[in-house]
Amino acid sequence: MAATSKNQGVPNLIDSARIEWKLGKYGMGQGKDLKNPAHWQKTQEYRRIQASRLIPIEKKDIRPRLPSGEYHVSRKVDGELAVLVYEHGEALLVNPGGTVRVGLPLLADAAKKLGKGSVKSALLAGELYYRHPDGSRSRVHDVSRVARAPSSQEELDRLCLAVFDVIEIDGQKTPAKHADTFAKICKLFSGKDRVHPVDAITAKTPEDIEKCFADWVEGQGGEGLVLRSDTVGSYKLKPRHTLDVAVIGYTEGTEDRKGMLHDLLCAVIRKDGGFQILGRVGTGFSDEERRTFVADLKHLHAKSDYAEIGDGHIAYQMVRPVWVIEISCLDLISQSTRGVGIDKMVLSYDEKQACYVPIRRMPLGSLISPVFVRRRDDKHANSVDVRAQQISDLVEVAQLEKDARTYTLPVSQVLRREVYVKTLKGQTAVRKLLLWKTNKETEGDFPAYVLHYTDYSPTRKEPLSREIRVSASRDQIEGLWKTLHSENIVKGWVQA
Repeated sequence: MAATSKNQGVPNLIDSARIEWKLGKYGMGQGKDLKNPAHWQKTQEYRRIQASRLIPIEKKDIRPRLPSGEYHVSRKVDGELAVLVYEHGEALLVNPGGTVRVGLPLLADAAKKLGKGSVKSALLAGELYYRHPDGSRSRVHDVSRVARAPSSQEELDRLCLAVFDVIEIDGQKTPAKHADTFAKICKLFSGKDRVHPVDAITAKTPEDIEKCFADWVEGQGGEGLVLRSDTVGSYKLKPRHTLDVAVIGYTEGTEDRKGMLHDLLCAVIRKDGGFQILGRVGTGFSDEERRTFVADLKHLHAKSDYAEIGDGHIAYQMVRPVWVIEISCLDLISQSTRGVGIDKMVLSYDEKQACYVPIRRMPLGSLISPVFVRRRDDKHANSVDVRAQQISDLVEVAQLEKDARTYTLPVSQVLRREVYVKTLKGQTAVRKLLLWKTNKETEGDFPAYVLHYTDYSPTRKEPLSREIRVSASRDQIEGLWKTLHSENIVKGWVQA
């Protein structure tokens, strides 16, 4: 049974009244309810900076692309990026999306070890993962399932944190050298307990990196490696993934590339039959393929009530979903650097009218370094051969099983509404303030709160003007309300 008491090991770092209890002492909250919201902001900033610094490469790039130097090579764990927040003997986890986790057994372990290390406060980056009893590879799906709806205490006991970086300890920033950073992590979290240093080695030659890749990734089925060097940069080394996708559009080259393919617009098919745009692929084609593909695709033109814009602000020419191609990509991401889901448009296709119609945007993901591999004449554009679940096999995708046609958004809630009037030259002017909570902030495209100000004055050249303010914080949006109200509702205005 889920706990209801707010005194079951809840850190003083968060408003305990806002915690949703899941099982025993374990509960979930939101970053906005942290006593110090800067912890969430630093988590988002850390992810943004690290994502911009990590250059994606594949195995064949090790020798030609990696600069010579000494690298700290760590295992890339397939889990959820989380920052361990520790203050005054208390600990919790927060991720870039703002999910806060309290009461996990690993947090008690972390607090105990940090206390023994005489640490007063810390922000430590790690990967939250699920340790299988049989030692098999953890997948992000395992973490999501257990962390959202644990079925037993034993499952919670198996959630672990592989620590790989220091954001700050006792107010001091990360040491200049990563070797010093990792040495500090190893000193604080020795061994293989629930909180431990990520598996890592020091590589001095390309052969060392290739051997590590062969062992951890190819041999053990790992997700990849992270290579960090204090002198030549940081890299993300991963195996390529292959996907079968439907071709639904293309753009043609310009000037001396006229009559040649520029790129293809690709989609996967959801269980509901909707074509969900995955992305575009513009590399991997020979010049001969670029010529013949354009010539063939011109016979497959289709109408569309939706326009997807490509490079150079050119709209894709949509085509009937006849072609299936195989592509490879170096990585797939399903969240932005701030932990917000990546939504892509879902289209329905009317076979009789040969026309695409937009349904709505739904979560999916983005391709990193996509490359064309080959045409798949043996496959067809259906929900089996080009299934959307190919994406969720690799990364977590929310709402993938839901029918995009019938999916409805939560209803917005009006929080405040005030209307004021004033008579000017015999005519009535109106000023209105309206504040509402969207209840859609987890949908990706919506803010949590919206404030709308309307100013109608029939004596002006342009009678109607509007202003909109948005925020993720109730306190901030209330402050914006007060500002707009004090600036615009002055003497002579009467509430209607």
